[in-house]
Amino acid sequence: MNSNFTTIQEARHWASVFLGKHTRETRVADLLLEHFLKMSFAQLLAYEKDPFPENKREVFVESVRVHAETGMPVQHIIGEADFYGRSFSVNSNVLVPRSETEELVEGILKWVESSNKDEPQIADIGTGSGIIAITLALELNKADVYASDISEEALQTASGNAQKLGADIQFIQGDFYAPFKDIPVDIVVSNPPYIAHVDKDLMDDTVVNFDPALALFADREGLAAYDTIVKQIKDSNHRPSLIAFEIGYLQGDAVKKIIQDSLPEYTIEIRKDINKKDRMVFASCVSN
Repeated sequence: MNSNFTTIQEARHWASVFLGKHTRETRVADLLLEHFLKMSFAQLLAYEKDPFPENKREVFVESVRVHAETGMPVQHIIGEADFYGRSFSVNSNVLVPRSETEELVEGILKWVESSNKDEPQIADIGTGSGIIAITLALELNKADVYASDISEEALQTASGNAQKLGADIQFIQGDFYAPFKDIPVDIVVSNPPYIAHVDKDLMDDTVVNFDPALALFADREGLAAYDTIVKQIKDSNHRPSLIAFEIGYLQGDAVKKIIQDSLPEYTIEIRKDINKKDRMVFASCVSN
């Protein structure tokens, strides 16, 4: 592993070649450089002829090696990930945020803007690192936001993120929607586990070996979490005005049917993400 580079440009080239030889994305080189050198991508290009800081060499080289040889996500290596313009702490106890989830948040913000719910009560089910709950709390100043997770470790991570970013969230440990049975929630949002166990062998090692299985996989071909949440809502003392789910791109019709069967009064819409794949289900009930 010859890392005999002297400039930032040479470091980029070395890392890109090394990652390429291990069939990893070469963009990782830039992400690691941006983090360790505290530079934007534009700055990396502008100062590419500058000497590479000697005190950053060892940690940069080791980080490139770890990602290349093990597949550990860059976000786990550096301990943070961006979501909706903010930096969140992440670790092996929570999912690495995905850009598609930002579209779920956008859909909720637009719904709130068009509704008469000026001070909505929101429940984020299976909050993980807290990205959805925290983003909604910060974007909707008057919202009353709750977040639940069955994982104590995930809640610790989410709570730390909320404190760091100045978001007022009420965190509750529990099984999906169960803790909210007696709370008059207006909006239920969830990015639950939705991958079928049989699909595990098809997944990238950067995901399956490092993201928590509890947050990835679900029974009933990946539909069990939706079924549980919807039944819990049906059995609760209050019905939310909006249910917003992130889904697997082949699950739209199945999730729609789960909601229709238990909550026939809801109007259900399957929405596509920026890649034109089914990615969200929004179910609204105007009478609530």
